Amino acid sequence: MLVPSLLTLVIATAAIWLSAHTKEEVIKVAMASTALIASFLALCFAPWELKLMVIAIPFAIEKLSRISARRSSDF
Repeated sequence: MLVPSLLTLVIATAAIWLSAHTKEEVIKVAMASTALIASFLALCFAPWELKLMVIAIPFAIEKLSRISARRSSDF
């Protein structure tokens, strides 16, 4: 169950990247819709470990950026 969930998240990430880096309007809308649907399905059917990881990673990145900002302001 973990592999299909990770595959769906990879598809959603690729669709978000394509949506952000293309100039065609129709492709932007299609990729944004694909990303939204894939993200929703991945989070609905994912095991709780994957859901926890998806929620915890942004918090960890924010905490690390605050620590590095605090260290750079000390010098």
